Amino acid sequence: MTTPEARLVDLNADLGEGFGVWQLGDDDALLGLVTSANVACGFHAGDPSTMRRVCEGAAAAGVTVGAQVSYRDLPGFGRRFIDVEPGELTDDVLYQLAALDGIARASGSRMAYVKPHGALYNAVVDHDAQAAAVVRAVTAFDDRLPVLGLPGSALLRTAEAAGLRTVREGFADRGYTPAGTLVSRREPGALVHDPATVAERAVRMAADGEVVAVDGTVVRVQVESVCVHGDTPGAVELARAVRAALEAAGLTPAPFVL
Repeated sequence: MTTPEARLVDLNADLGEGFGVWQLGDDDALLGLVTSANVACGFHAGDPSTMRRVCEGAAAAGVTVGAQVSYRDLPGFGRRFIDVEPGELTDDVLYQLAALDGIARASGSRMAYVKPHGALYNAVVDHDAQAAAVVRAVTAFDDRLPVLGLPGSALLRTAEAAGLRTVREGFADRGYTPAGTLVSRREPGALVHDPATVAERAVRMAADGEVVAVDGTVVRVQVESVCVHGDTPGAVELARAVRAALEAAGLTPAPFVL
């Protein structure tokens, strides 16, 4: 049983990223390990049937559901920056929130938070206009929804200024720059594949608030949630190693939204 003194940390993964007959990752296995599921809303991946299947699985497993919103970029898996007009971006995010919210409710769950995906996630670290566009969509839809993002990002600053709850996230399986941002997937060191290394990084971020960047610099990263990407090869093994390591370190995996 969790005591009031127990240290809690969320473990999240990106799920529902298949499309039609094309499957990506093992959603069912990951739902048995994570505490929060970032569900693709159809713009970078996912479709209505996939969204419903993941939401039903999350409800059965007691996993919290969040909206993983993206640029409208199915061919590029949402990993290409799009210089979209802010008003249009707000509407695109609203559309995705409404879609997942309806499917989650019909599946016995509910949409409990919002997290950008891919290139949009990286853009709103320092792109003020796009960060504000995402925040406008969240506040217009439901200003009780927390926003999950990178510590120090424009997104979290803007969300906090708008009165939204913000949740700081760390990435156990991604490389960091000395500035505390994520290494581009086009550059060496962007991904970390070794389960033991990923697990050690997760514990260090959650317990000590720091991560070692690609150049060896120790970077401060106070986080409340740790992410393991569902599309990373060996994602289930990585998530299993991370969860075991967190528990061994005296950290209790628990969703940041109940």
